[in-house]
Amino acid sequence: MHTTEVQTTEPQIPVLVRAPDPISLAGVTSQLNQHRGVRLTESGGGRPAAVTVVVAAATDESLIPELRRLVRIDRARVVLIADRIREAELLAVIECGVGAILWRRQATPHRLYQAVQAAYRGEGDLPADLLARLLHQVGQLQRTADDRPGTPAGLAPREIDVIRLVAEGLDTAEIAAKLSYSERTVKNVLHGMTTRLHLRNRAHAVAYALREGHI
Repeated sequence: MHTTEVQTTEPQIPVLVRAPDPISLAGVTSQLNQHRGVRLTESGGGRPAAVTVVVAAATDESLIPELRRLVRIDRARVVLIADRIREAELLAVIECGVGAILWRRQATPHRLYQAVQAAYRGEGDLPADLLARLLHQVGQLQRTADDRPGTPAGLAPREIDVIRLVAEGLDTAEIAAKLSYSERTVKNVLHGMTTRLHLRNRAHAVAYALREGHI
């Protein structure tokens, strides 16, 4: 009896790296080259990158417009690697459409690859401490906003259940298990929410839900 071995290969994610100096560029490029699931591209190449990794020491006045351009004009999923993000610009970074953020000190090859995969899938990836800061910051905005009568509109109960678990840091599989949904249902709920409300990714959806008082 003859058998044929079928080899499956992981689809490669086209990734462009943007860094402020040659050492950072070489370091991130070297880390990504360790993974077969990544195909590095060059700026101005024939095929656009699906994910752009941006390395920045800190958020400054020039970074926010660059992130916005990458997401809205180049249609890239963005992973931001930073040493720090100033409180005043945290929401702006999220609302630009950045899908994943890594602290430079935590950007090991494995974590970087995880962030690229999450951004590519549109799932997002934020450090726990940054998510806590985001929740606190949006909570402060909500508390200082004018009181609005009635129940906030815009999200269905099922969407609220899902986005609340996203805010707690659960991934798709964990949310599905928690709510007794299939993973496809969770993805459909999030896709419907982000499409209807013109939200760019899960982090932006969390920020929206917090700002509107849903969670």
